[in-house]
Amino acid sequence: MNVIVVGGGIVGLSSAYALAERGVDVTVCEKGSIGGGSTERAAGGIRAQFSTPVNVDLSRESMRVWDAFEERFGTDIDYRKTGYLFLARDEETAAAFEETVAMQNDRGVPSEVLDPDAAREYCSGIDPERFVAATYSPTDGVADPHLALQAYARAASDAGVDVRTKTPVIDVLRADGSGPGTDRDGRVTGVETPESQLEAEFVVNAAGPWAGRVAELADVSLPITPKRRQIAVVEPETAIPETDPLTIDLGSGTYFRPDRDGDALVGGHLADADPARDPGGYETSMDFDWAADVVERTSEWTTYFGPESRLKRGWAGLYAVTPDDNAIVEETLPGFITAAGFSGHGFQHAPATGRLVAELAVDGEVSLVDGEALSSDRFASGEKRTERNVV
Repeated sequence: MNVIVVGGGIVGLSSAYALAERGVDVTVCEKGSIGGGSTERAAGGIRAQFSTPVNVDLSRESMRVWDAFEERFGTDIDYRKTGYLFLARDEETAAAFEETVAMQNDRGVPSEVLDPDAAREYCSGIDPERFVAATYSPTDGVADPHLALQAYARAASDAGVDVRTKTPVIDVLRADGSGPGTDRDGRVTGVETPESQLEAEFVVNAAGPWAGRVAELADVSLPITPKRRQIAVVEPETAIPETDPLTIDLGSGTYFRPDRDGDALVGGHLADADPARDPGGYETSMDFDWAADVVERTSEWTTYFGPESRLKRGWAGLYAVTPDDNAIVEETLPGFITAAGFSGHGFQHAPATGRLVAELAVDGEVSLVDGEALSSDRFASGEKRTERNVV
């Protein structure tokens, strides 16, 4: 079997590696360079505290890989299990915490609901007077996306995957040879690049924020929208303990986590900072006005970011967002597999996603998680549950 993977980010390379492990001949077509897309701009969070069962299951399966990553791939990805701490300002959010933690516990996640004073035991810098409840799980954490991506790239190459950089896909080929606009039952048979046509039994669309455009080449409309997200590197006024969790105030939409050399990563989904952008022409540098705003908002509920805090640098990347903030992983057309729309969860869910893609191509169905929850059919049926879109 021959499979072409479109996209050389961590989802694409994890898929390529998983396929190669199943004995498949794999070619990866990456329009730029490995590490030039969204993966390297991720915050690196790895958590099982999700509000939908399918994402909890994806996390649990992925964590099995992350836990053994150094032994399996020979690379230390700076994986630190310092936890995630979610903070609620209102009773409605607190009530939702009870429901989601119960669901997480049923799936083996050791999360718990805390009162604000108990939450301070995990993050001493929060102001408990601003919150009514919190959730925490000690098995959540962070890792280095760059190191993980490079390790997958090496492993895929060692497994025989042909990784082609600077190789954009300009068309998706169909069985009748007429390309876009053909009968939707026409099987996808390969791709066209500027240099040649490549035949394959399956094409995997793992193009992240560009996945909607790749789908259009196959005459498919998928509700995947690129959205710009930013991260600031801040030297806080008060040093943040390295053991502090990634801490999120759901009320303001801001978060922080300790980083190297005493710095902190600070971010937030501020409504005025994340309009949909052209994935080919968005600004990759950080907006300093945005950064000043997000640090100020964070300082309102923590003691770490006083007036002497210093903005050092930052960056922007793209989320590939769906209407319910859940991914699409399916065989969208015969021979055309979609693995995209992770809405900020692509890095952490890449190991499990790679296995799902391999199952779809080799076995014809998925067994790892509930495949229906990841099908694009949910948007037409209305049977969807929105995931809480945070880092």
